Amino acid sequence: MSDYRYAKIIATLGPASADHATIRALAEAGANVFRLNFSHGAHEEHRARLDIIRAVEAELGRPLAALADLQGPKLRIGQLAGGFIDLAEGDEITLTPQGEEGTVALPHPEIFAAAAPGVVLLVDDGKLRFDIVSAAPERIAARVVVAGRLLPRKGVSVIGATLPVSALTPKDRADLAFALAIGVDWIALSFVQRPEDIDELRALVGTRARIMAKIEKPSALECLEAIVEKSDALMVARGDLGVEMPPEVVPRMQRRILSVCRRFGKPVVVATQMLESMITTPTPTRAEVSDVATAIYAGADAVMLSAESAAGRYPVQAVAMMAGIIRDVEADEEFWAGLATSRGEARADVSSVICSALREATRVLRPAAIVAYTTSGNTGFRAAAERPHAPLLCLTPSLEVARPLCLPWGLSPRVAVEVEGMKDVVQVASHLVRAEGLGVPGQTMALTAGQPFGVAGTTNVLRIERIAG
Repeated sequence: MSDYRYAKIIATLGPASADHATIRALAEAGANVFRLNFSHGAHEEHRARLDIIRAVEAELGRPLAALADLQGPKLRIGQLAGGFIDLAEGDEITLTPQGEEGTVALPHPEIFAAAAPGVVLLVDDGKLRFDIVSAAPERIAARVVVAGRLLPRKGVSVIGATLPVSALTPKDRADLAFALAIGVDWIALSFVQRPEDIDELRALVGTRARIMAKIEKPSALECLEAIVEKSDALMVARGDLGVEMPPEVVPRMQRRILSVCRRFGKPVVVATQMLESMITTPTPTRAEVSDVATAIYAGADAVMLSAESAAGRYPVQAVAMMAGIIRDVEADEEFWAGLATSRGEARADVSSVICSALREATRVLRPAAIVAYTTSGNTGFRAAAERPHAPLLCLTPSLEVARPLCLPWGLSPRVAVEVEGMKDVVQVASHLVRAEGLGVPGQTMALTAGQPFGVAGTTNVLRIERIAG
């Protein structure tokens, strides 16, 4: 059990990790999910990387998941007549959609629709700040609070208003159609502001992939519970979140998001700058190691590498370092005590009660392994939410169901034959537990499944069995 890792690792693919050898090395080092970042790269590049992921999956004999991360709406300053504007603190500027003479171009009607006195515009990742003084349908007057050189095409963040804009741009819709066509397992939606954004995506995705909401705007925090309820998982996207609110607030917001996800039993990913220094150096800073460990102690299902694995010099070492940090935290009894106090109450349905009982049975009996048999994958998600202290094999007859289960905490998804009764489950589970080196004949294992078999959403069985020889 000491080698069994519960928290998962997401590795972003990019120029530094686009070949078969590197992607296989990332998987062997501990990557469970591979992120395809649709903010960069052509469709055919993403298709080629997914083909390699599927080939490595077949070689290793275990599922690997692919996450398509949509770019989302990007708000930018327009072209500037002189190429740039040097602004001083206290300057008054005017922004217009077309950038009329003497004004700054801001070609986004949705910003003008939401603008009001007190709303803040952050430009170029917060390097400049403009406080709106007055607003009209096509004219914003603002005061420069943080000065500097304003350049064209720099990003704009709007603080203090919810923009009347879909989280899905025309580019996102084209990228989504392509991602679903090639068969990704997760779709991450950027810049979610409201639960309706998830509804819009769900209508397009259906059951073809699981949906992850990226929390990177303060407006999303105002309706966080509703967003969590509608999503399959959440990502704490600290990069943009740290631009749109004071950096000192981000750790508290991260704790809040993790707490709400734990209460709802939804997987949660912590992302951005986790091992940032490993882009250029083979070892991280001690502060970065502590950052990863803090996320694991708080109960995160997964931690994510961005540029570290996509463009860095040491992508495989970064994954291996992250896996080592996770294993060290999970060897600490205080980690398990903390998980026990952070779990949510069991919901008033049979599946949740069964999985809650599974956790208690694991605590008392200390089985060699837990085996969950699932048709839809939902049993796996529910079992993972309980954070049982035993290796958790999740068996399903479908590879398409198994792959998304690479993300939730603790789950080791495996494809197994369809079964007709609990006797079949015991036999299949015994074989896999022995094959994985988790137990030997005569040891105890805990089983959970739904009867009748083959019907989704019917987790209603908990059995304690001996591993068969």
